[in-house]
Amino acid sequence: MTSDLHPDLTRASAAHLARALADRQVSSVEVTQAHLDRITEVDAAVHAYLHVDADGALAAARQVDERRASKEPLGPLAGVPIAVKDVMTTKGMPTTCGSRILEGWVPPYEATVVSRLRAAGLPILGKTNMDEFAMGSSTEHSAYGPSRNPWDLDRIPGGSGGGSSAALASFQAPLATGTDTGGSIRQPAAVTGTVGTKPTYGGVSRYGLVALASSLDQAGPCGRTVLDTALLHAVMGGHDPRDSTSIDAPVPPVVEAARAGDVRGLRIGVVRELGGEGYQAGVRARFEESVQLLVDAGATVVEVSCPSFEYALATYYLILPSEASSNLARFDAMRYGLRVHPDGVDDPSAEQVMAASRDAGFGDEVKRRIILGTYALSSGYYDAYYGSAQKVRALIAQDFARAFEQVDVLVSPTAPTTAFRLGDKLDDPLAMYLNDIATIPANLAGVPGMSLPAGLAEEDGLPVGFQVLAPAMRDERLYAVGSALERALADRWGGPLLDRAPELPVATLRKDA
Repeated sequence: MTSDLHPDLTRASAAHLARALADRQVSSVEVTQAHLDRITEVDAAVHAYLHVDADGALAAARQVDERRASKEPLGPLAGVPIAVKDVMTTKGMPTTCGSRILEGWVPPYEATVVSRLRAAGLPILGKTNMDEFAMGSSTEHSAYGPSRNPWDLDRIPGGSGGGSSAALASFQAPLATGTDTGGSIRQPAAVTGTVGTKPTYGGVSRYGLVALASSLDQAGPCGRTVLDTALLHAVMGGHDPRDSTSIDAPVPPVVEAARAGDVRGLRIGVVRELGGEGYQAGVRARFEESVQLLVDAGATVVEVSCPSFEYALATYYLILPSEASSNLARFDAMRYGLRVHPDGVDDPSAEQVMAASRDAGFGDEVKRRIILGTYALSSGYYDAYYGSAQKVRALIAQDFARAFEQVDVLVSPTAPTTAFRLGDKLDDPLAMYLNDIATIPANLAGVPGMSLPAGLAEEDGLPVGFQVLAPAMRDERLYAVGSALERALADRWGGPLLDRAPELPVATLRKDA
């Protein structure tokens, strides 16, 4: 193996693995098997995966090795395994969206993102846990039990993509996919010390993603380093004629920007409304240190104001439930998914079967948002609620446009706090929603955003996330800033942040406990 490849294959970055695979110093079967072994060792404690496809992953890995031996041209990540969020449809593997209503469903078609991963030669390890239909900020709303944060197993790994972030932070996958409707890639990355990017809306195909809120949902890459995330972004991105919202333009030069990491002369705006009161002291401290490191690297920093951001949370929680109530109407127990015969009814009507099935198949958070969305869209309330929310959404987009006339990127903490304990906010929906206060504006405006590790908070020793936002279709700026900051912080820490994470109990220790 090359000298810079970690002796434990599961600890190596995707970029290092890709280079070693290309040099034929390690095989894809070896790399994939190492991660499958790691899953066997620790996932009983973490619960990052809902489904593991060992046979399929190894078969794909063998195929890559054979193609490489035959000197066929291969993509830059060929042979590097990946975990896929369970909201993306996959042929031959269940897609449940973390819900009982889709338990055991194996789709007859595949998401474009998944097809592109397969075509690029990435073996798919399995499907990761998530909040049911991507509704939540903690992965506690999964019908199959919560995932746990590898930094502290009593804490949440974020949501809705907590399974993907937990898989990365526990070294059960070098790469993962996510989706971000209001922060579901970035917030999990923040609380697990990993990297996640929400691309420009339409920059990565949404075909084959089970929709939550169609005007907000965006698939994106997750990794342990900025470069790894950029390499995956380049594979996932690009125009898809099957997605009517897909942008017909080349993928921005994200890999080149990540490799360069040059912020000299870049104007960085600190958003006044995304900080201050309500933000944990340790989160603010790490953020301010990170901003100073970017200044030291040659960037200039100014404070900018985006006053409409104050209304982003309320706006989001009218638009999202409205779109969700419409999208989830398809789960009617007639075509696919769970079907429940209502108790005490000998010859039930279609409506009775539908009601019984949706009652048994949907969890409390999904029901809450369906009810809220149905109310907001109802006759007499549409203009007052949904219509008004869309007007405020336009104001938020205008705030972004004005800010980007002054600066090249905007920065803020990704989340106001570090990971909270499992159960702490499960019965308080508003407290849970506030976790996305800094990430939601980007989804409402369709601009790209990234979260990367900024260090550990003094209060609890848990990871803090640093958020970068850029204008639409200038995703490469995220990677330039992220890479520059990552290098400066790694120099300060003496290596990757995840090297400081506690060791997880292996399965045998857990059984003995």
